[in-house]
Parts: sequence; structure tokens; C-alpha cells
Amino acid sequence: MTTWLTGDQHFGHFNAIAYCNRPWSTVDEMDNSLINAWNTVVKPDDLIYHLGDFTLGNRFEAERLFRELNGCIRVLDYPWHHDKRWLHRQSYISASLNAVYYENSIVIIEEVDSNVEGHGIPAILCHYAFEIWDRRHYGSLHFHGHSHGMLPHIPNRLDVGVDNAYKLTGEYRPLELQEACEFAKAV
Repeated sequence: MTTWLTGDQHFGHFNAIAYCNRPWSTVDEMDNSLINAWNTVVKPDDLIYHLGDFTLGNRFEAERLFRELNGCIRVLDYPWHHDKRWLHRQSYISASLNAVYYENSIVIIEEVDSNVEGHGIPAILCHYAFEIWDRRHYGSLHFHGHSHGMLPHIPNRLDVGVDNAYKLTGEYRPLELQEACEFAKAV
């Protein structure tokens, strides 16, 4: 099983095409390309953390998309991002849709890497970027979305949204956890 990070697909959001300078003419083109890019790298048994702004659609649109996407999807909840339209402030598991919706707006994955002393360090996940985060001075990593690759680089912090993934890899796809760790640590 591989762990992946992503965010900011904005499925069904026409304005994301112009705002993010995406190469598609229609929402259908964008959505189909993003689904294909996701499924090309994420396998059905993989774990994928989605850091927000999944879709502007309603719950039924979100469920339709979940049925088309590979992986066990963990969606972070946050009351002010676009997913508030369909993501209710309750946790539930939908086995038929391979998705878990979190109440939490911040998730910590322990020991994703090790620091120079050889101690395990965590990754702090949130929709929004932090300037300071838990255990930063020990080398912890912070992964976020929302900024569409427009924030300046801060060591150990990385926007894992699809627009920044495109800037880093040339593809609008999720980033594998260890790949994201390497990008975050790059100067």
C-alpha cells in the first residue's frame, strides 16, 4: 500500500480553469483529466489524503467522484473550504465509496521521515498553509493545499495540491508521500 497526498482538484468548478491557468476548456475535460491522472498513479488499495477543495458539487456529485477514483480516500474537514457544501461535520465511513470523511481539519502522520539525529518526524496535514507548525524545529514536515502553488517556499512545507504538483512534476496528479517529503525538504 502506498500513501498519497493531494488537494484542490476543484472538480466541477469552471472558474478554477482560469484562476489556476489550467489547460482545459471545459469542466468535463478538466474533471476527466484529473480523474485519469489520479487513477494512473493511485491503486485501489492505496491510501490517499485529500486536503480539501475536492468539489464545489453537492454530496451526490462527491459520491459519484469517489466511485470513479482509486484508493481509500481520507478527506480533511474544514468549515470554510469549498467542501462545506457536501462535507458534513460528522465522520462516517462509506465502504461502497472507499472514502472516510474526517471531522478533523488537521491530521498528523507520525514518522514519515527521520531528522539528522535519526529521530522520526511527523507530517502535519491541513488545507491551509502554516508559517509555524508542530515540531517544525525538529524537522517535521507540513503539507497543505489552498494556495495553488503561489506561496513562497519555506523549508519543510509543501503545497500538495494538483496545481503545485503540476509545477513540480508536469502532471496534475497526487504526490506519493515520500516524493512529497523530498520536495518539501528541497531548498
